[in-house]
Amino acid sequence: MVIETESAPQERELMDFLMKAKHDGYAFGKAPINELDGTHSTRFSEGDYDFHDNWYGEDGTPVGGIEKVSYRGKPCWEMIYFGKELVDDREAISVLRQALSSMPDSMPTRGPNIFESGEYTYKNKWEGDINHFAGLEVITRGDAMVYNLAYRGGRRPLHAQTR
Repeated sequence: MVIETESAPQERELMDFLMKAKHDGYAFGKAPINELDGTHSTRFSEGDYDFHDNWYGEDGTPVGGIEKVSYRGKPCWEMIYFGKELVDDREAISVLRQALSSMPDSMPTRGPNIFESGEYTYKNKWEGDINHFAGLEVITRGDAMVYNLAYRGGRRPLHAQTR
């Protein structure tokens, strides 16, 4: 028998928090914290929620990381991601930030399905919902792919007590 020790956050409440946290992070130009292990982080807290995005990689090198949300001090949602610029193209990273800042509030994980800026096109295809999802985002310049990143994640059950 499993006894829930705490109620989980409501889906809409979690999604609203993710929107706020991400609007306070990388896509909107918040300066990251440089951690001792060489990774970079942004953090955001409000009410019962805490958000932490921790990643490694610099422009032109593979980037990988994890975003975590805690509710009342317990992990309740996470997303892992890994990708890279395929060519040295600083404008692609600017387009990425623009796309991420346009994320849909119906799926606040990465950017919208499609975002265009000049000769660049950002595309994001995902399956699932905020509870369990996987996706791939790419940026092309004309017909050439210049960036890609895969991601997956979802909600975690709060600790339960078994007897």
